[in-house]
Parts: sequence; structure tokens; C-alpha cells
Amino acid sequence: MNINLEYYKIFYFVSKYGSVTVAAKELCISQPAVSQGVKQLEEGLGVILFQRNSKGMTLTAEGEALFYYISRGYEQIIQGEQKVKEMLDIESGEIRIGASDMTLQFYLLPYLEQYHSIYPRIKVNVTNAPTPSTIERLLEGKIDFGVVSTPFIEDSRIRVYKGRIIRDIFVAGERFSDLRNETLCYDKLSEFPLICLEENTSTRKYIDNFLSKKSVMINPEFELATSSIVVQFAVRNMGIGCVVEDFAKEEIRAGRLFKLNFEEEIPEREICVITDNRMPLSRAAEAMLELLK
Repeated sequence: MNINLEYYKIFYFVSKYGSVTVAAKELCISQPAVSQGVKQLEEGLGVILFQRNSKGMTLTAEGEALFYYISRGYEQIIQGEQKVKEMLDIESGEIRIGASDMTLQFYLLPYLEQYHSIYPRIKVNVTNAPTPSTIERLLEGKIDFGVVSTPFIEDSRIRVYKGRIIRDIFVAGERFSDLRNETLCYDKLSEFPLICLEENTSTRKYIDNFLSKKSVMINPEFELATSSIVVQFAVRNMGIGCVVEDFAKEEIRAGRLFKLNFEEEIPEREICVITDNRMPLSRAAEAMLELLK
């Protein structure tokens, strides 16, 4: 079927606005040219795509089916044009980053500050989400790169740049002061109320996996969305909190929390920068990546 692609473009705009007049204005062509384009497309496909009435143009069932595919294709073209423009623009482009609370606060933030001082006109969009969601958004093309914490499932589509080391610890407040000078076994945790991150986070999955290897299963009293809140719950003596050490440093230094000692420390892990190796980065995103690397 050899149909002029311009007719599909006309069909997209008439469908979107339900009006030949508005479509003609958006396309910068005459109304008769729009009407003729719709007619040629209908004849070429052998179907009626619109119902004409006093209020404008409404899609038929066949028109609805065609618009579903045409709209996706045309909008992908628009996104492609925008992407090419962004790739060439280092002065006023946009970068999209995915990061968790932890990776944003304890790794990404100073780099963002430095980047903004160098490229003040570039818009920076940071999506805050756990590591699994960040990886999903990266592979869907919704962000340029992600800043995540290990462990995560390896994928041939993902390129990994190592950042900095982090360590998970258990902390407690004055209510548990009798544990301050003890060296504990991890099965001892079952005797106390625990405060942890939600199960969909990489941190929680890492802790659960580490403890399961020691035949320890935990059932937290509180499961919270952010590590900062875990720390605040622990300061208020609501239980023993499990967090990345950076989050608790200030409270430990101030004496409101202390770190529990165990026979074996939880192994260190890393903050990493990830990109989709199938997709080229814009010049603006490349400049940010160079700072992070």
C-alpha cells in the first residue's frame, strides 16, 4: 500500500484537535488541503475514518484503531527530533537523572552543584526513586542515566561506572543502651523491634539477602520509605534501625544514636552511575557524566 506519509500527518492533527480548521492552522496549510488529505487517506485505506458533524470531526472505530498507532509513531518522531536537538545543545539543553534519596544526598548533590555552576542554563530533572525503578526508567528511555546502589541485576544493556563505597549498619538510641558495648550475633535481632526500609528498595533486599545466608529472617516493626525517617524513628527509640552509615553519622556524632557491633560487619557495597549502552547521550548529559566519572 503506497500512501503518502503526509496524509498520516494530516490525519494525526485532525484526530488530535477534532477540527479541520485547527489542524490546518497547526500544519500551516489550507483547510481544503487538510480535507483533501483526509479524503485521500480514507480512499487509500478503503475505510471512513471520521464522522463529520456540526461540532467537528470525530473518529470512527476504524479511525480510533488507526490513531492508536499513528499517534505513537508521530509522537516518537517528535521525541526523536527533540533528542537530536538536545544532543547538540550544551548551553540550554536538558538532562534527566534517576536517583534514590541516598545516592542523591551522599553522592550526586555536590556534582549537581558543580555542573549547575558551569552550565547554568541547562535544565536538570532528577527523578527520585529506588534503584529497581531507576533501572526500569533508564531502559524505557525516560532518563539519561541513573545513580544507583549495588546490588542490582546485571543487564547487557547497562553500562556501569563505579562511584563510592557505602556500608549498611544497625543503629539504636538510649532505650537500647545496654547493647552499646556488646558484640552481637545477627540472630539477636529477632529479640528487638526493627526499623527498615521498604522491601522494594535495593538496600532492604541486600540486608535480607545477607541475613538469610546466616539463617536469620527479620520481620520489621516498621517499614519506611526513606532512610532519613528510619533514623528519626531510631532517635525516638522506636526500635533498632538499619540504614546506610552516612544517614546516621550526625546522630551518632551527637550521641543520640550508637552503632551496634556484630561479630561480622555487613560487606560494603557501591554507588554506581549507569547508562543505557544502546542510547547515545546528549552533549549536556555527556558533560554531567564526565564530572561523575
